[in-house]
Amino acid sequence: MAGECSLWGSPSSCFRGQLVGKSPRIQVHGPSGPAGTEWVCEEELRRERQRARELRQSAWWRRKLAKGVCHYCRRKFPPGELTMDHLVPIVRGGRSTKSNCVVCCKECNTKKQSLLPLEWEEYLQRLGGDEAGPP
Repeated sequence: MAGECSLWGSPSSCFRGQLVGKSPRIQVHGPSGPAGTEWVCEEELRRERQRARELRQSAWWRRKLAKGVCHYCRRKFPPGELTMDHLVPIVRGGRSTKSNCVVCCKECNTKKQSLLPLEWEEYLQRLGGDEAGPP
């Protein structure tokens, strides 16, 4: 279908898209033109997920977990109930770096899905800013 792209395939599997520079990134185009959403190929997903696993083993991450506060809802949790979330999701072009990874509860991580920070904020504003949930 036009405007769709396989996240798990190679960049050439994108029906309507273009490579961005020399990276394996794909600029996705919707039926009415560029959607402005950048998706990444399987190789890059694998690489960034490996970097996230490595980051979870770092002293930096252990300190973040020890604080026990979800980045999104600000509630306190035991470290075992917290997860890593990418502010800019990997599938949307985000990287597994300290500046892009935050501690969050499983509920918020699940609700945020692959939303960008601006999309998440807009959704929360539509709800009145008190609740968290998918669009």
